[in-house]
Amino acid sequence: MKIAITSTGNSLESKIDQRFGRCAYFVVYDLETKGIEYIPNPNVDALEGAGPASVQVVASRGVSKIISGEFGVKVKSLLDSLKVQMIVIKEPEKTINEIINMFND
Repeated sequence: MKIAITSTGNSLESKIDQRFGRCAYFVVYDLETKGIEYIPNPNVDALEGAGPASVQVVASRGVSKIISGEFGVKVKSLLDSLKVQMIVIKEPEKTINEIINMFND
C-alpha cells in the first residue's frame, strides 16, 4: 500500500505541509517496499484548481491514503470517487519521518 504525505521539503526531517493543493512536495511512501519518492508539487503556484490538479499527481502514483493538514472542498469528492482515504493531521510540527513511523508501528 502506498501513502502520500504533503511536505514542506524533500527530506524525512521536513514538516507536514498543512495545505494539500499547494504543498511544496508530496512524499509517496510504499509500506511494503519501504521505498520513498519525493515529488515537487507542480501546482504550488497555481492561481486556481490546485487541489484537483494535485489529486491527479498523487493518484497517478497509486496511493490509497493521503495525509495532509487540510483538504479543500473540491478535493474531497474527487478523492471519495477515487476511493482514496484522506487523513488530516493538524500538527504542523510533525515530521515526515514521524508520520511514516506511525504507519510502520
